[in-house]
Amino acid sequence: MRVLLIGCLAAVTLVQPHSAASVQIVRGVVVDGSGFVIPGAEVTLTPDGKRSIVTVTDHKGTFTFADVPVGRATLTVKLQGFVTATRELTIGDRRPVDVEIALTVAALTETVTVQASAAPLATSSSAVSAKGAMGGRASYRYPSAPGNTEAYDRIEDNRFHRVSDQPLSTFSSDVDTASYSNVRRFLTSGTLPPPDAVRIEELINYFRFDYAPPASKDPVSVTTEVAACPWNAAHRLALIGLQTRSIDAGTTPPRNLVFLLDVSGSMAPPDRLPLVRTAMRMFTDTLNSQDRVAIVVYAGSSGLVLPATPGDRKERIHQAIAELEAGGSTNGASGIQLAYDVAAKNYVKGGINRVILATDGDFNVGITSQGDLIRLIEEERERAIFLSVLGVGRDNLKDSTMQKLADKGNGNYAYLDSLHEARRVLIAQAGATLVTVAKDVKIQVEFNPAAVSAYRLIGYEKRLLQKEDFNDDKKDAGEMGAGHSVTALYEIVPAGTRVDLPTVDPLKYQRGPEIARANADELMTVKVRYKDPDGDASRLMTVPVRSRVADPSARLGFAASVAEFGMLLRDSEHKGSATWRQTADFARRHRGADPDGYRAEFVHLVELADSLSAQKTTARRERER
Repeated sequence: MRVLLIGCLAAVTLVQPHSAASVQIVRGVVVDGSGFVIPGAEVTLTPDGKRSIVTVTDHKGTFTFADVPVGRATLTVKLQGFVTATRELTIGDRRPVDVEIALTVAALTETVTVQASAAPLATSSSAVSAKGAMGGRASYRYPSAPGNTEAYDRIEDNRFHRVSDQPLSTFSSDVDTASYSNVRRFLTSGTLPPPDAVRIEELINYFRFDYAPPASKDPVSVTTEVAACPWNAAHRLALIGLQTRSIDAGTTPPRNLVFLLDVSGSMAPPDRLPLVRTAMRMFTDTLNSQDRVAIVVYAGSSGLVLPATPGDRKERIHQAIAELEAGGSTNGASGIQLAYDVAAKNYVKGGINRVILATDGDFNVGITSQGDLIRLIEEERERAIFLSVLGVGRDNLKDSTMQKLADKGNGNYAYLDSLHEARRVLIAQAGATLVTVAKDVKIQVEFNPAAVSAYRLIGYEKRLLQKEDFNDDKKDAGEMGAGHSVTALYEIVPAGTRVDLPTVDPLKYQRGPEIARANADELMTVKVRYKDPDGDASRLMTVPVRSRVADPSARLGFAASVAEFGMLLRDSEHKGSATWRQTADFARRHRGADPDGYRAEFVHLVELADSLSAQKTTARRERER
């Protein structure tokens, strides 16, 4: 009887299905070398003796496999432009397996297998640290090239002007940030940037400051502050800050976007087209049904690879992105024309209509005249179709070309030196990058000769305007997007302080100093003009600035340290007593709130530039011996 019972139990055991504990969940996150998530990576899980399972990371860089058999398994993560990572896993029956994979940039043909124990999955932040997640790293060395053909326009530092001779200073707003990330690229690769790659206003405007948002019907607020100048104790430093109102993601207008992608041969390295592809995958996951996205490519010829497609058809958009490959020569002009035609055909009244050009700027075939390209872009600008530019790559970066195109297209110019920067431009600051709230924004400052002897605008050399341009509504100027801030600094020589400048003979017919003395408590008056995004007539804002000097706030102090950094990189004749160490200390002291870590990174860049500058000085002295 007992034998029969045991036999029955054995039979029951044999036909009983697998228990729930015989399968498990495997989940994880894929990040880059900076610790920022990577969407669109292909993840393959192969249990021992079983068929492989494949998925793709989502916009948060995460992936999940359900019902994975317990036992041994191999996890492989692939993304073009990165080292392929392989992880050996042991899947137990007690709890899900959480892994973190960090990918590093690699040569196009390089594949490296890295094995390490599974790391805990961090879910509290989208910026997941990769430190300690992998047992090795692979570096990418660019192929040797006949020569470096990067192109930058010559910049001559703004000089001091006597208020008695030139009381007005006029310039266009500038929200471009390309120079900062490009400078970062040079420094982190162990090289000081060429002086003409350093545009100080773009270094400063990379950072956001806590300016009060607009309180009136105007879309722009104006903040001013005056303090002692840290690199010249006899001078003053005046800050002018413009701030636009932020918008919620849910109130973003419909977007009609045409990505114009350079797929020429020069775009093959991992930091070019592969980076752009991954950035677009990240951006795609932020789209909704009211958005429309098209993709135009250009190489030897241009073509439409994705017609205007609703943003909720993400699978179709991802498929088009995955099929992009680099090869051929470059005909940028014909591609731009096609992109504008597609944007015009799908124009959304009251929405965002924009062409986004991603390139290394190597326009080398077809209509290459900058004049012809700029005329085309200006014509389309009048149709309210704007142009933004994303620069990538090194060695042949045509910075000057891309800056001009974005400027004339009422758009932004950003340089993508990493996925981190791509995420910042296209996702974290998408409102400021894409949604225009004020266009043709101009600033004019009138200095009071009773309080100011001379002044110098720091940066904005390529944005200077004639004084008559301020009231000329036909004169183009910069745009500001939702949540944008613009910061400008003036170095001021107080009245009565000696200034070594050439003089002119006294004027015979000008009015006397009575009016200036009557307003001696005013240092200057700031005037701002702007137009509504679809308007043709400008509006005027006027803000008087008192000549009261106080200790610098965190915003003025940090902006001053960034300006010092730029002057030191440029070896400017106006750098005064500035040193690398002083700049870093001043930045630490005035760092203020730093939720994204950009200001802490800035301090590290200053220290890195200090080391590289010292090495350069030592090498020069050794050559002179």
